[in-house]
Amino acid sequence: MENENLILTEEWDKTFSKSDKINHRKVKFHNRYGITLVADLYEPKNIEGKLPAIAICGPFGAVKEQSSGLYAQTLAERGFLTIAFDPSFTGESGGQPRYVASPDINTEDFSAAVDFLSVQDNVNPECIGILGICGWGGMALNAAANDTRIKATVASTMYDMTRVNAKGYFDVMNADARYEQRKILNAQRTEDYKKGSYQLGGGVVDSLPEDAPFYVKDYYDYYKTSRGYHKRSLNSNGGWNMTSALSFMNMPILAYSDEIRSAVLVIHGEKAHSRYFSEDAFKKLKGDNKELLIIPNAVHTDLYDQIDIIPFDKLENFYRENLN
Repeated sequence: MENENLILTEEWDKTFSKSDKINHRKVKFHNRYGITLVADLYEPKNIEGKLPAIAICGPFGAVKEQSSGLYAQTLAERGFLTIAFDPSFTGESGGQPRYVASPDINTEDFSAAVDFLSVQDNVNPECIGILGICGWGGMALNAAANDTRIKATVASTMYDMTRVNAKGYFDVMNADARYEQRKILNAQRTEDYKKGSYQLGGGVVDSLPEDAPFYVKDYYDYYKTSRGYHKRSLNSNGGWNMTSALSFMNMPILAYSDEIRSAVLVIHGEKAHSRYFSEDAFKKLKGDNKELLIIPNAVHTDLYDQIDIIPFDKLENFYRENLN
């Protein structure tokens, strides 16, 4: 396994307050590429025996101290053992070079989290689910198609990161536009190799133009304000390596999502710019244990952290029904 000397933050540095109903600690585990992943583990107080467990990640470009941690803590309050993990190459997790994304490795990160949960003394290995937020909603569905140990999957305010990289928003990018984008990114590869470092693509804009599209304002309101800013978040700061987009343009996820036999709940906001990702992904799912839930009037980032909008009662019932 990788021998990086990972430095883990000891203080509570989340974007949400710590609950007095849970126990919390940092944990480490590795994926099958030898990368060490770091997670926050949340477990309910005063509950004994083997618990159902949920691994949570996302949004794409966020860290576990943001939205995924909030989901994890809230579900732990409701009786689940949960982990919110940083993806490979980001946050407190290991992997070099930094700030790389990969449709394969990031799907594997979910299965690595299932590996870890499966061997915990207080987890029932037959009752493990996953939850992906934003771009990690697509990764969660991709993992569920491949990992038969996953018994229940939630995709919240989902993006298909391979689709949006290859086709742009609302699929406006054609083959010629993709070719021009590939030329730019491959030229950047050459420059990165010459420099010995990787050019970052930039996170959410630092100064918000008045004429910015609503979805940019939506992201700014979360990542660039006290609501959701975090010093280790890629979206709050410099973003991913530019060349990460190449693999997402060339390796679509969800090729086998129609073969998922376990339960799936897809949640999206009615007014989210990204709603079509969830609706199209849901259309491909098969079986009577799949459900699409549209939250009235909600926008994309409402499902990041708005406790009164995220349907936690529904999430609890879904996991209780399918992790038993």
